Amino acid sequence: MDKSGNRAYAIENWSENMMRARLDRREFLKTIGLTAAAAALPACANAPRASAEAGKGRPPNFVIVFIDDMGYADVGCFGAEGYETPNIDRMAAEGMRFTDFYAASSVCTPSRAALMTGCYPQRVGLPQVLGPNAKIGISDEEVTIAQMLKPLGYATACYGKWHLGHLPQFLPTHHGFDEYFGLPYSNDMWPKHPENPKAYPDLPLVEGDRVVAYDPDQTQLTTWYTERAVQFIEKNKDRPFFVYLPHSMCHVPLFVSDKFKGKSKRGLFGDVIMEIDWSVGQILDTLKRLGLDKNTMVVFCSDNGPWLSYGEHAGSAKPLREGKGTSFDGGQREPTIMRWPGRIPAGKVCREPASTMDILPTIAGRTGAKLPDHKIDGKDIWPLVSGQSGAKSPHEAFFYYRAWALEAVRSGNWKLHFPHAYATLGGRPGGTGGKPAKYEQAKTDLALFDLQADIGEQHNVADQHPEVVERLQKLADQMRQDLGDGAKKMEGTGRRPSGKA
Repeated sequence: MDKSGNRAYAIENWSENMMRARLDRREFLKTIGLTAAAAALPACANAPRASAEAGKGRPPNFVIVFIDDMGYADVGCFGAEGYETPNIDRMAAEGMRFTDFYAASSVCTPSRAALMTGCYPQRVGLPQVLGPNAKIGISDEEVTIAQMLKPLGYATACYGKWHLGHLPQFLPTHHGFDEYFGLPYSNDMWPKHPENPKAYPDLPLVEGDRVVAYDPDQTQLTTWYTERAVQFIEKNKDRPFFVYLPHSMCHVPLFVSDKFKGKSKRGLFGDVIMEIDWSVGQILDTLKRLGLDKNTMVVFCSDNGPWLSYGEHAGSAKPLREGKGTSFDGGQREPTIMRWPGRIPAGKVCREPASTMDILPTIAGRTGAKLPDHKIDGKDIWPLVSGQSGAKSPHEAFFYYRAWALEAVRSGNWKLHFPHAYATLGGRPGGTGGKPAKYEQAKTDLALFDLQADIGEQHNVADQHPEVVERLQKLADQMRQDLGDGAKKMEGTGRRPSGKA
């Protein structure tokens, strides 16, 4: 497909009321400038206010910083090498680090659906990655964190990668967010893809629900998202707010601004992480400068593990096994930090299993917000987050789905894999120069791992613990009745449909 064909394809998949003309750089910068000026306007003085948790004081603010394709060992306090992340490490020193915190999927769209709705992505009909030609997205029947908070008077904004549907009715401003600026899907879905350059249309940059540029300068994405978030916090300093900051980095292709280019000993990947760390620092410093840090819960996490086939342009999940796209812990166990001075104890570590699905109900518990009427899978983990003595995970089990197939289950420190195929490099190095190495297909049999003794999932102890295998199989069977299992051709009774164009 030639360039004009790419453009036609992009517009065909957008609504008729969206901007169709490509903005040149001058027009785009003018748009950015106008938005920045608008951000300086004061918030509505008579906006309704939420109820504080204890019925006194100002309601808390919430900021979620969601990284793309970050591995378990990609920040300093989780063992990163070749670069430093002083701001993220400061956040951990002033808050709590979670060693067993999971994304609900090992790939983009389903992971983000789970974070926003508090549900396994299979429950909300979004278990697979959406491309630029997708005609589905998040359903109007689902309740996002932003929609949950809006009735309480919260100002809400999303800056970054959305990936829950690119058509207007699926974008953030139609699902509880007052503002949106970012990419509607992954930054590699564009004509410069290293393997499939003709497969994708021009990459749209969206503000609200209209395109403001195509194929934007990706070296500026982290800066743009961060500046928007800071401006939004400043504009809404006198009312409760929720900022969702889902960075496009460190998903390939990697881009970094000049201010961090060449700064790390880990090449471009390290430079990118250093800029993400700068972004976190900007948020933390803004909250402190405005006197809001002691009333703001900040969450740092990632959507899934590293895309290992990209080698030097990918992160590390060590000491976990495998990475993105697999049901081994390297695909879903994420470096997670939560900070709220005075409410979350400083410098503590939580080793209990929890997940991104727990964030929505935990926020609800701190604000008095009404939970969705339909079933969600997350639970309020405030006893863990607040460091209550003896607090345990409220979940009996965590389930690892890939698309519609149930591939593994964790209960306590035990993890049971069901027979399934997976992509692996098999110990070979990944690609170089932004191009991926080829995966090979492998298969695991029924395998039981003790994650406390064997964090790398290397030693199958199923034969030694048949009673554990039986218990976890029963938990899996219960989940199959609810959400199904494509590997067994079971649909389940608890699935809800995605939104459809």
